[in-house]
Amino acid sequence: MTYTDPNLSPAERAGELLSRMTVAEKVAQLTGILPHALGAPDDVSQERFVEHLGQGIGHLCGVGTAAGSPSGIAGLANSVQRYLRESTRLAIPAIVHNEALNGVVAEGFSAFPTAIGLAATWDPDRVELMADLIRRQMRAAGIHQALSPVLDVARDARWGRVHETYGEDVLLASAFGVSYVRGLQGDDLLDGVIATAKHFVGYSATESGQNMAATHLGPRELFDVHAAPFEAAIRLAGLQSVMNSYSEIDGQPVATSREVLTDLLRGRLGFEGTVVSDYRSLFYVVQRQRAGDTASVGAAALRAGLDVELPAPYAYGEELIAGIESGAVPSADLDLAVHRTLTHKFALGLFENPFVDDDPIVVDSLASSGRDLSRMITDESITLLKNDGVLPLTDDGGSIAVLGPHADSVMSGFGNYSYPPFLETLRAILSGRSRMAGMEQALSDPDPAAQERMRARMEAISRLDPERMARESYDALSLSQALAEALPRTEITTAPGTGVLDAESHDIPAALALASAADVVVLAIGGRSVAFAGRATEGEGSDSATIELPARQVELVREVAKLGKPVIAVVYMGKPYALAAIEPLVDAIVTGYIPGPEGGRSLAAVISGSAEPSGRLPFTIPRHVGQVPLYHAQKPGSGQRRLAADQFTEYVDLENSPLYPFGHGLSYTAFERCDLSAEVDADGDGGVDGDGADVLRVELTVRNVGDRAGTDVVQVYVSPPAFTITRPERQLSAFARVELAPGEAARVRFRIDVRQLGYTCEDGRFVVDPGEYGVRVGSSSEDLPLTATVAVGGARREIETPHAYLPAADVSVLARATEQGS
Repeated sequence: MTYTDPNLSPAERAGELLSRMTVAEKVAQLTGILPHALGAPDDVSQERFVEHLGQGIGHLCGVGTAAGSPSGIAGLANSVQRYLRESTRLAIPAIVHNEALNGVVAEGFSAFPTAIGLAATWDPDRVELMADLIRRQMRAAGIHQALSPVLDVARDARWGRVHETYGEDVLLASAFGVSYVRGLQGDDLLDGVIATAKHFVGYSATESGQNMAATHLGPRELFDVHAAPFEAAIRLAGLQSVMNSYSEIDGQPVATSREVLTDLLRGRLGFEGTVVSDYRSLFYVVQRQRAGDTASVGAAALRAGLDVELPAPYAYGEELIAGIESGAVPSADLDLAVHRTLTHKFALGLFENPFVDDDPIVVDSLASSGRDLSRMITDESITLLKNDGVLPLTDDGGSIAVLGPHADSVMSGFGNYSYPPFLETLRAILSGRSRMAGMEQALSDPDPAAQERMRARMEAISRLDPERMARESYDALSLSQALAEALPRTEITTAPGTGVLDAESHDIPAALALASAADVVVLAIGGRSVAFAGRATEGEGSDSATIELPARQVELVREVAKLGKPVIAVVYMGKPYALAAIEPLVDAIVTGYIPGPEGGRSLAAVISGSAEPSGRLPFTIPRHVGQVPLYHAQKPGSGQRRLAADQFTEYVDLENSPLYPFGHGLSYTAFERCDLSAEVDADGDGGVDGDGADVLRVELTVRNVGDRAGTDVVQVYVSPPAFTITRPERQLSAFARVELAPGEAARVRFRIDVRQLGYTCEDGRFVVDPGEYGVRVGSSSEDLPLTATVAVGGARREIETPHAYLPAADVSVLARATEQGS
């Protein structure tokens, strides 16, 4: 038996190879290297390979900014793999990884709306198609692992990374997470890409909404809410990798917590893949959290179940080797982590064929494909929050003034973890305005030559104009340009009026002059997402104590409103902003979130009426930051679920309700929902997965009673009974997009496995209780006109795999418009 035998399983081959390895070779498999250390992109040499790769390497990290093009990435990956195969003792290939939250974060790859915009589609199937395309693009470029998706459940609007998530709801995050992982990993890792779900766990629930701060969650909320999307991805999509949170839970940094990374993740959730560190996690445990020295933290992390330290060795270096060789660190801990890493390399087929075709005609053309899919997804995400009859606009030969900081910018469509904003991040790092997690090492390499190469590369990239690059690389149009294209008979004028931030240049009088001469005003306002750049309202390392729009933008809205013209606000936002100051002043509010390169065209299509708004909010929009966290699944007596039984039910200065609820979104047509039926199938033949489990069946009819085609997003909320433990007052339990022509009707049927409604009870078991369950159906978490009550019989039942169930939906057209004479 030998590890070169492809007839053995990946795990068997990994075990046989492991037995041949030295301690140094093993530890090398648990680390990575940034491409700049090898001289990328222009100075790669055999000497640097010998210096850095002599014992092998686990990962080649973050290749997206190191090679200049998809085919350049492929060429770099091939050169590393060739050296490892031909010049190292055991010829162990490297896993190449990169970010790919909403497209591969590298020049030349297609891009999509950021994750919060994806969630606004309420269409996980589209996201699976996106992830499948990303899979093919990454494999063609020699990339085998994506540091995506983000499965944090985000309920604090102050946190700058909300836009990287699928929002506030457990079911929505689970459904999109499962779809992304299925699309990315494919049916077989031989042609799949390893998905890395992050940030395990509770990373979005930190003190004060600040990135990397401490997390304070009880075990019930930690498991029932924050771990749930991870378990769904593990059990329903075979998730292969997890990245730790930077935070601490109950005083223990997650990176060194065996309770979290082994007992919870592997024990309760059934995870069998590799845990990789968020960049420089162990450095931060030592230097930021001050929870040990390098040797003790490395040993603790290995013991905890952290398999691979990224992006380069800090605690998994010489001190770990010494600890293993002296017996201070158990060799069994090392072998377990190495075995998991090697198993993935065999499963990916890298030992048989680590190389890819780096012909630019092959690689670059595939990398840039997918524009039609990006436009389709963006169209579905556009959300109409308010419309007093001004939308859609008609192309009647009038005039529109498009004003605001995003009026003639395409950068507003790109968020943190897409390529154009990375250029802005580099500028900030080089100017000293900010620091970036994981990049300190790149700029402080002990090799002066490597440090200088990296700085030169970053400076060359940072000299690029992100705005120009985004326009040219993606053929992106700004909102003003797209409106001119969509409304060719209408005169379009544009001026910024203000910058995004108050400190940026502004000229409100010039904008008002254009507004005074126009028939309609479109205000392109909102935030800016950049990582660590200091010129942002959101993004990684860009948290906010307030969630209001910048004051000068509000001033612009107020001054324009005084003119008495129809005013449409287009709000760019990757997280909830408090819009109460502008909401009464405008006639319509549309959001595209952070819509990607097709955002201008998709927003213009909705504003002009050539497309129907069909997005729905994946988060709750509060009236004021003082309400945060505000979300639909709050418990009775808390937040927006305060009851008459409470002695004091409101703030003294503000009502409890949100400005716009979770799931909200308007249409240009109208829908009638009727004929609700709900029952529990307890006959033993209705289980969603065929195992005889009880199924809650919910059916209703939806009819388009307007004069335009449109899409209704039907939402089902369930209110479970409570026995000594409080439960959410309502929780999203099923949803479906229903596309209907005018006059057309459909019967919508949902099948909800009752186990989906379980919770952690008073003794720590995950159970489903008997009793009466309220069922409400409608168009948002607060617009639920159809109601029913069902009874779940029998005794309390313990659920062995708690978060392994997603609802199913079937939509059947009943009557078409032609049949009704319309």
